[in-house]
Amino acid sequence: MELAEALTREVVVLDGGMSTALEQAGHDLSDELWSARLLLTDPDAVRAAHLAFYRAGASVAITASYQVSFAGFARHGIGDDETARLLRGSVELARSASSEVEGQRWVAASVGPYGAVLADGSEYRGRYGLPRQDLVDFHRRRLETLCSADPDVLAVETIPDVDEAEAVLDVVRGSGVPAWLSYSIRGDRTCAGQPLEEAFAVVSGVDEVIAVGVNCCAPQDVAQAVAVARRVTGLPVVVYPNSGETWDARQRSWTGDGIGIAESAGEWADAGARLVGGCCRTGPEAIAVLAKGLENRPSGGV
Repeated sequence: MELAEALTREVVVLDGGMSTALEQAGHDLSDELWSARLLLTDPDAVRAAHLAFYRAGASVAITASYQVSFAGFARHGIGDDETARLLRGSVELARSASSEVEGQRWVAASVGPYGAVLADGSEYRGRYGLPRQDLVDFHRRRLETLCSADPDVLAVETIPDVDEAEAVLDVVRGSGVPAWLSYSIRGDRTCAGQPLEEAFAVVSGVDEVIAVGVNCCAPQDVAQAVAVARRVTGLPVVVYPNSGETWDARQRSWTGDGIGIAESAGEWADAGARLVGGCCRTGPEAIAVLAKGLENRPSGGV
């Protein structure tokens, strides 16, 4: 079954934070390449993380390609051919993990924002000061490479800025590969400050887009985003916020149990969210709780 068809019938559970799962397994992700480095140095660890999320109840695994780009990897001495191999390999690892679990599973190829390559927090600000064509060129090469690996869907995710969303959609349009578009937000605006009505409207006329929504945001910002996305686009909504844990700067530690989003997942689903999961600080344990809660929730909603 195609993912788009599944979204007309049920709520589909996404995985959680790849970096969280890898860190929980003892991997150091402190360098600029973040979790993408393990595609090169320890691909088995990436596959194991995907498998852990599938076994926890996720039906969709998002690949570890978020931080991968030709320009970014070149700065670390990794050539174009090797970068292309790693991009394709990210899809293959998730697909391989899915073969070990029963039931329908899908692979979403992560297409992260340009700012992630800069490794300076720009993905949470947007407004890079680049001409649109530069952003189109940046995204085109890796997106086309990911498409060649035959993912079920492209996860255009953590996009902070309407300008960048339009640039990526220029590449998605006509690709023939289904995609979702997910913004990083603060309150009722993108991280770059644009109203969500404007942000979601850009998917109009892009037939490949099967869902639109938000990720890497505070859980309390999700409900309003779901309502706006449904009203503006009529499409299924994708949501995968951060855990809701709070960083205690004095103690230099996170507080909270990291499974709080499960309590709200049913409400989001009833409001129109059809792809529901977690982002930062959301590991397999949290996804297991979320998946069980969605499975047991009363039928109803949109």
